[in-house]
Amino acid sequence: MNHPNVTTPHTKTGSLLLDVRNLVKHYPTRTFWRDSPPVKAVDGISFSLGEGETLGLVGESGCGKSTAAKTLMRLIEPTSGEIFLAGTDIAKLSLHSFRPYRREMQIVFQDPYASLNPRMRACDIVAEPLRNFGWDSKNGSERVADLFHRVGLDPDALRKYPHEFSGGQRQRLGIARALALKPKLIVCDEPVSALDVSIQAQVINLLEDLQTDLGLSYIFVAHDLAVVRHISRRVAVMYLGRIVEIGPVEAIYTDPKHPYTRALLSAVPKIGKSQRPERILLKGDLPNPANPPSGCTFRTRCQQARSECAESSPQLTGNGDQHLVSCHFA
Repeated sequence: MNHPNVTTPHTKTGSLLLDVRNLVKHYPTRTFWRDSPPVKAVDGISFSLGEGETLGLVGESGCGKSTAAKTLMRLIEPTSGEIFLAGTDIAKLSLHSFRPYRREMQIVFQDPYASLNPRMRACDIVAEPLRNFGWDSKNGSERVADLFHRVGLDPDALRKYPHEFSGGQRQRLGIARALALKPKLIVCDEPVSALDVSIQAQVINLLEDLQTDLGLSYIFVAHDLAVVRHISRRVAVMYLGRIVEIGPVEAIYTDPKHPYTRALLSAVPKIGKSQRPERILLKGDLPNPANPPSGCTFRTRCQQARSECAESSPQLTGNGDQHLVSCHFA
């Protein structure tokens, strides 16, 4: 199968930590007595991430960004593609061989309450990864206490249960658990979307401080473009399982090339009428990922679509390797 996003946009930030090439996740479907076309949740995406860098992954609900994040973690097994972590293709490893790499990459989930075991105390939740990887009780307890201090949780809360924390505190608890094994990469799957605005800012500031102190790399999945602009160095825009534009954050926000990116940015609230761009309303709903449009998958909702858009799928191209766009008329 020929996928459109075969070019890997490389980063120039530090050493290369993650290199994803043509990642695919299709879900097979079956209707009564016959097979149906698969759901193309992730349909051939490629990108890279440097050490200490944050890549924002944005798009509408249903575009495949959370599936891509979980597939990178192998919480969902990829259909095909390559995931190079520090030079090793972890997509090809057996679960046993992959185990040592699990400590190098952790995830912070969208719903902090649903991701925490309600029957475990906070100290045990954070210590669980340590026990799984053989830390002794004494060193584990010291590590948990240090993590509580680092994420801004009161040490007196070590014996509390998840329901005794506020939403923001629960997310801090989830971040502490993700940090327990000293990972290099943290995937943040919409970590602030369930929080109040003031709490969102606190959690974002915490993530930035941790990145500075620990040299972490983030993949930050979100639909809030204002948050993504604040925390990310580069941004990848997804539509129907594919990356349609990727580049430095300022280039994406000040000079978007793809009509879908422009539509997303036009919906971001801004202060002052002079700063507000003309709103671009997309036609219809997101197409069925099991039966996407031919050629450019965005053409059914694009105001600039022409006949050639239905005939061929555009490639991710650009003048350099930093700002790439998948559009015939970018």
